[in-house]
Amino acid sequence: MQLHEFKSLLQAHPEKAFRLSLPGGKPVPGSFHITEVGRIQKTFLDCGGKLHESETCQLQVWVGEDEDHRIETQKMAGILEKARSFLGSDSLPLEFEYEDQAISQYIVEGHEVSEEAVVFQLGSKHTACLAMEICCPSSGDEFDEEEAGEGSCCSGSKCC
Repeated sequence: MQLHEFKSLLQAHPEKAFRLSLPGGKPVPGSFHITEVGRIQKTFLDCGGKLHESETCQLQVWVGEDEDHRIETQKMAGILEKARSFLGSDSLPLEFEYEDQAISQYIVEGHEVSEEAVVFQLGSKHTACLAMEICCPSSGDEFDEEEAGEGSCCSGSKCC
């Protein structure tokens, strides 16, 4: 889900509760706080030697001891408004960071609007090889050491 879609849902339901559901359906306790709004910029090199850049809006979720704390959609929209100056584009992908035994990052897979709340269903992120054509060529293709580049993890052999 992109930031503008998230903001639109919040603004369309200003009096409803804002809730999160983890992969598998387990709800994040309703007393959660949004402790950080971040614009995450990542520059990285894949195993085939290609440079990539990505940007996301990341919301950090924390559950404190104050079990009566609740956040409404209108308040969440206000938090994002305060962050507008550094978030920039509303077309950023949205992610949530939450600690449930380990700190994990989640994408938003969907949402559900009920009479009481807007519930955002979080989904797992997955890793992948971004240089499959170099690292794992289809059967019968020869590995091209020159294409992989000197010093890449692929040079000299397939990385898968």
